[in-house]
Amino acid sequence: MEIKNRYKGSMLGLAVGDALGAPVEFTTKDSFEKIEHYRRGGKFNVEIGEYTDDTSLALCLAQSLIDRNGSDQKDQLSKYLKWFEEGYMSANGRSIGCGKVTLRALYRYMSQDCSECGNSRLTKGAGNGSLMRIAPVALFYANDMKLAMKMAKESSLTTHGLPICSDACIYMTGLIVGAIEGKSKDELLSVDYAKTLFDYVENYTFHEEVVALAQGDYKNKSRDEIEAKGYVINTLESALWAFYNTSTFDDGLILVVNLGNDADTVGAVYGQLAGAYYGDDAIAIEYKDGLMKREFIEELAEKLLRGSL
Repeated sequence: MEIKNRYKGSMLGLAVGDALGAPVEFTTKDSFEKIEHYRRGGKFNVEIGEYTDDTSLALCLAQSLIDRNGSDQKDQLSKYLKWFEEGYMSANGRSIGCGKVTLRALYRYMSQDCSECGNSRLTKGAGNGSLMRIAPVALFYANDMKLAMKMAKESSLTTHGLPICSDACIYMTGLIVGAIEGKSKDELLSVDYAKTLFDYVENYTFHEEVVALAQGDYKNKSRDEIEAKGYVINTLESALWAFYNTSTFDDGLILVVNLGNDADTVGAVYGQLAGAYYGDDAIAIEYKDGLMKREFIEELAEKLLRGSL
């Protein structure tokens, strides 16, 4: 498969997953009509194909990597703030869905001009807000796994100070890079591959819950046992469970967004990995054609590819 196809697949997959899940965000599993197509409504009254903060912040991160030719934490934060205040990189000029942890970090950035504005002392700050946007880091640094994982941690710390969030981003980045390289699904989700990824980060102990997740217990869980909540481990588990239990991009996407709860974010996290694995051509035409700002997202994906070469 042409590598450009994987890059476009990852970025479009993220946005498609976000937009498909957005109308049923904050709903309980099986409390709504099954999602198979874009739908209007939900808490933020989204339009057909409108994405939320998941995609907007990923696009901000992608643009920052391109503009600065690499990781610049303050530039990332300035773009996140521009999104929040002005609707920069939004689907239609409005910033919707900003998580509480990210919001607190943006306020801290405004007052302290910090580069790592996430609060490391929060007791309930292990949200999925840095994981949902991580794909651009993996794509930009795909030719250097060790550096990609280091930059994933940097990116997470701009808004999320807890190690469990950074570690989830590091692991996810390794999975996306592996998918870009064309590794099989069995290899990507294997314990051996996870160990290889963890070993890239020298003299570092990964959070026990991230290590436990990488053991793959989710593979044996039923749908009733999977909870698509905003806790970073629940989100990553939901995405990997859907990726493991299906054989096409669309089947996995429909499976994961219909878990409800944080449906847009589990869709986005699934989409960035599955899109890199299956490629752009595997995403249904109706999803791509109905997505707001599709061409712009594709252009950014191609720029990330050029930046990685």
